[in-house]
Amino acid sequence: MKNHFISFRYTISVVGISLIYVILIASLFWFYDKEKFVEILSSDRTLYSLKLSLICATVVALISTILAIPAAYALSRYNFPLKNVMDTLLELPMIVSPAALGAMILIFFNTRYGSYIQEHTVQVVFSIAGILIAQLVTILGISIRLIKAVMDEIPLRYEHIARTLGATQWKAFRTVTLPLAKKGILAAYLLAWAKAIGEFGATITVAGSMPLKTETLPTAIYLRLASADIEGSVVLILIIVAIGIFTLTIFRLLGHSKIV
Repeated sequence: MKNHFISFRYTISVVGISLIYVILIASLFWFYDKEKFVEILSSDRTLYSLKLSLICATVVALISTILAIPAAYALSRYNFPLKNVMDTLLELPMIVSPAALGAMILIFFNTRYGSYIQEHTVQVVFSIAGILIAQLVTILGISIRLIKAVMDEIPLRYEHIARTLGATQWKAFRTVTLPLAKKGILAAYLLAWAKAIGEFGATITVAGSMPLKTETLPTAIYLRLASADIEGSVVLILIIVAIGIFTLTIFRLLGHSKIV
């Protein structure tokens, strides 16, 4: 009976915290207007923002995952000079606000070297390229951290066995480690994608908020709130909440199956 009481007390804390988010989501429907919802959802501006957000998040999450796999593997398996320093730097996106990260990117592209890049390669500031770079800088460290956690769970002896059977280090990684980590890597990709979809601070700092050019969904929400358009904001918030819940549901389904 005592154990049941203790478990009930802990469950109440979970229910209470969850209720906060339920209330926040439910409050959106106070300003829900069906006609306005259809009107805004079908507008060219909203459809462009949605398409831009989905495309940029997909591209950035893919690039982030590709870059994160070898970095996460190195951090998980090897010791090398300044490893702790580099590991600490990867935490930067988690402890520095996105707006500050965006400001750092903006400042870099106003230096001599950043200006040269923009003049001779691609325009970054106030462009779609700026969105991609801002989102990549924001989520890359998180992707590495998530994939490293997956790599840490794979016993090193599996690779040692493959090496004793004649496999090279690259072949052992490609045929043993990667297949075992694939579900975890996919889960990390989904979380990075969801994070990129909702990224706002760095994006608006670097790329601005030009309608039908650099306006992503979070930026569109901010602009509608700034103009006191609560009903319009609610429509866009519901879209981004639906995307987030759908992504997290898939992530949890992956989590319930054995990752490694």
